Amino acid sequence: MTLNEIENLARDVFQANGCDHSNTEALVRAIVSAERDCSMSHGLFRVPGYITSLRSGKVSGDARPVVKAATPAIIAVDGDNGYAPLALELGLPRLASAAKELGIAAMTIANTYHFAALWPETEALAEQGLVGLACVCHLPVVAPAGGSEALFGTNPISFAWPRPGRTPMVFDMATSSMAQGEVQIAARDGHEVPIGTGLSADGEATTDPKKVLEGVLLPFGGYKGSAIAMMVELLAAGIVGDNFSYEAAENDNGDGGPARGGEFILAISPERLAGVGWADHCEDFFKRYMSIDGTRLPGARRHKIRSMGDTRHVNAALVEEIKSLLD
Repeated sequence: MTLNEIENLARDVFQANGCDHSNTEALVRAIVSAERDCSMSHGLFRVPGYITSLRSGKVSGDARPVVKAATPAIIAVDGDNGYAPLALELGLPRLASAAKELGIAAMTIANTYHFAALWPETEALAEQGLVGLACVCHLPVVAPAGGSEALFGTNPISFAWPRPGRTPMVFDMATSSMAQGEVQIAARDGHEVPIGTGLSADGEATTDPKKVLEGVLLPFGGYKGSAIAMMVELLAAGIVGDNFSYEAAENDNGDGGPARGGEFILAISPERLAGVGWADHCEDFFKRYMSIDGTRLPGARRHKIRSMGDTRHVNAALVEEIKSLLD
């Protein structure tokens, strides 16, 4: 499909299921950006979940997020029980402005449903010359290191570093050994997953993604990844004042769509903190990094894919499922 066809399909299905113009367009931009960058687990793959949560009445398709400055350096967004993309598009300009003026600023997003990739918000900050850090928690599907009971979400973190005149350095990674969406796609397509991805329902290590989905995912790097997943819970729920992952599960209706939760975003001005010359100094670091054989900057593959024409391979059965949601 062309990106324009993907855009039209997403727009039609959201409008047919009760999303107003502002929420529809924000969702469409999130989905198309994911498909453009071949982030398949966060593009059209998410549409059925979005629609089930609209149809169940859990999420408001006409949400009107409210953006307030709690202090000059703290932006607070109430998502009005809607999806995260519109709340982000309204809040990020205020966050960027505060960070440019003060050197550092934070934004909390509460009462919203995040079901997309995390890198768009940090990359948007980096494109304005700011360092961006974002994290969210979700439904509990990951066991702490040493355990076999889910407590954490996949708890992704995204970090973006501005490179004036160049593409920003951006990474977006789950703190689980593999993102849940990637495990779901592996199960759908009949692929195995690496050992260490997760445990089956009986607590045994397995390479079968279906068994992992019936059991629990594991954090990457054992205790180290587990500690980072805990940090995300505290930042995205504790500081924001929204659901921890286990609370999200207790309060969710189980419709298969996103659960309510918070997001924490930090924006930093390297110019304010490091002063003139910060960019050249950091480019020396990136040159040293890239001089090592076999290295690739995080996010570079995704940025390269953007230049690979206007068509993307999509799962035919998924497209038919989405079309059926137009009725």
